[in-house]
Amino acid sequence: MLKFTEEHEWLKLEGDVATVGVTEHATTQLGDLVFVQLPNVGAKLAKGDGAAVVESVKAASDVFAPLDGEIVEVNEVIVKDPSIVNSDPQNAGWFFKLKISDVKAFDGLMDEADYKKLVG
Repeated sequence: MLKFTEEHEWLKLEGDVATVGVTEHATTQLGDLVFVQLPNVGAKLAKGDGAAVVESVKAASDVFAPLDGEIVEVNEVIVKDPSIVNSDPQNAGWFFKLKISDVKAFDGLMDEADYKKLVG
């Protein structure tokens, strides 16, 4: 099941690990990405902490930790080729995997219908 944040991140939960990326809406707003900086594996993040940085031809932006947890894996492929985030944001363009401290907090995020209302 996919969940979404107001900061335009998506999460896919498997057990207590969420794969996190940015939504197609976010990539449309940013434009073509030219740089991605990912967090370090082992980093402990609180909800709302800056986790990654993306730069496009238009602007630089943070990708935030959607929930409290620890980074357990990062997608190095998008560092070498940031355009993957633009072409496949909700699959191959994922950013990191976050072992969530409180899995129940996942339920408090938006579902796809609520996210679609947010972005209009």
